[in-house]
Amino acid sequence: MLQETADGLYCPAGDFYIDPWGSVARALITHAHGDHARSGSAAYLCAEPCAPLLRRRFGSEALVETRAYGEPISLGSTRVSFHPAGHVLGSAQIRIEGPDGVWVISGDYKRAPDPTCPAFEPIPCDTFITESTFGLPIFYWDPGAFLIGEILAWWDANRQSGRASLLFCYTLGKAQRILAELARLTDRRVLVHGAMISMIDAYRDAGIQMLATAPLIELARGTSCAGELILAPLMARGTPWMRRLGEFSDAFASGTMRIRGVRRQRNVDRGFVLSDHADWPALLQTVRDVGATRVLTTHGHPEPLARYLATQGLESGVIRTAWEGEAAEQGD
Repeated sequence: MLQETADGLYCPAGDFYIDPWGSVARALITHAHGDHARSGSAAYLCAEPCAPLLRRRFGSEALVETRAYGEPISLGSTRVSFHPAGHVLGSAQIRIEGPDGVWVISGDYKRAPDPTCPAFEPIPCDTFITESTFGLPIFYWDPGAFLIGEILAWWDANRQSGRASLLFCYTLGKAQRILAELARLTDRRVLVHGAMISMIDAYRDAGIQMLATAPLIELARGTSCAGELILAPLMARGTPWMRRLGEFSDAFASGTMRIRGVRRQRNVDRGFVLSDHADWPALLQTVRDVGATRVLTTHGHPEPLARYLATQGLESGVIRTAWEGEAAEQGD
C-alpha cells in the first residue's frame, strides 16, 4: 500500500504522500508539527481542525483541503479518512482502504486525556504504522492532572519566594495544553514568548478554553516578573529576551525529562515529565486495540519496539524518517 521514497511515504494506488519531507503534488498531513508538515507541496489534505494551523505555518496562499474526522474521500483506488490521534489540535491518524487491505498511519498520538483535542480513536486495521518516539520500557507517564498540579505547586513556591517561573515547552501543543489544564485550577494570567502567540491564538479561535496570556515583551521596561509564570520555547534560552525576567527558576516540560542525563544536559531547575506522545504501555495497548497483524514502527526508538512486537508473534519492521519526533518539535 505504501512505499518508502526519497520524499517520504507514497501511496501509488491513491497517488499521494503522507507527511512528506520533500515537495510533492499531494500531501496528506497528520498534524501541524514541523517534522510532519513541510512547506512546498502543491496541495495539502488534512483533518478540518488542522487547517488553520497549517495556514499559519505555510501562509494563506497554500492550497489546504480538509475533511471532517471520519469523513471518507476517494483518492484513486483507495478510500481515505482522518481519525483523532489525541496528540495536538487537529492531529489525525490516516486510514487507507485499498487493494492491499486497511492500513492506518498513526502520526504522533497519545492515549492520555487532553482538553485541547479529541481523544485517540483506535481504528481496526490489517497494517498499523505507529510512532515510537518513546518506544522503550523506561518511558511511562504519570497522570496529566498530577503533573499539572506539580507545575502549579512549583509556580506557587516561586511566587512565595519572589521569583519568576520560566517554563520551557513546545510552541504548538504543549504550551496550549498547559494553559488549558491550568485553567481548571487557577485564573491567573500567564506571560508568553512572542513566538507562541500565533498558535495560542489559533487554539483560542478553535474554542479551546485557556488561561489569559500576555506577551512578555509588551510589559513596560522595569516591570517586575516576580511571581509570574512565563512560557517560552527552548530557542529563547540565553537570548536577550531573558534579561527582563529578573530572578527566576526554570523548568522544561517534556517526556525526555524521564531520563536523568537529559535533565542534566538541559541544566534546568525542574523537569516535568509531561508528554504529548504515547508511552511504552500505551504503545503496546494501542497495538492490541487496533488488532493489526503487521505493525511497522517509526520515529524515535523504532527498533526496540519492532523487536519486542516480533516476540509477540506480530509481523514487524521499521520505517525510516527524515525527522525524529520531539527533537523536531523543540525547534517548531
